[in-house]
Amino acid sequence: MSQQVLVVEDSSTTRSLIVSTLETIDGIVVTESGNGFEALKVIPRVKFNLIITDINMPDINGLELVSFVKRSPLYRHIPLIIVTTEGHDRDRERGIALGADEYLVKPFDPAALQSLVEKHLKVPASGEAARA
Repeated sequence: MSQQVLVVEDSSTTRSLIVSTLETIDGIVVTESGNGFEALKVIPRVKFNLIITDINMPDINGLELVSFVKRSPLYRHIPLIIVTTEGHDRDRERGIALGADEYLVKPFDPAALQSLVEKHLKVPASGEAARA
């Protein structure tokens, strides 16, 4: 059974890195959005199992997106991972307070992102799947 992941990132380079990291996990289908506004248009159309978002984006930023998702009875169950350059403690605390489940600072280790995704999607770690 495939799991749907939404990646919201305005930098095409970073978005590509995140997508290529996710593609190493079996059973994941990735939808890409270049900003929060695009994400808000696609969220009602697909049953997402996880959302990964940047904070600093044009139009609707990642914190506004997190706030919208976590306030909505239809979407608040979706785990959210923030991947951002905003590394101060106050930024992390704000993201978590709004409802993000994880907060990863750029530049990030792709293995750390992969581990967080596997944790929230409850899929076997990539190495475990190969041994099974």
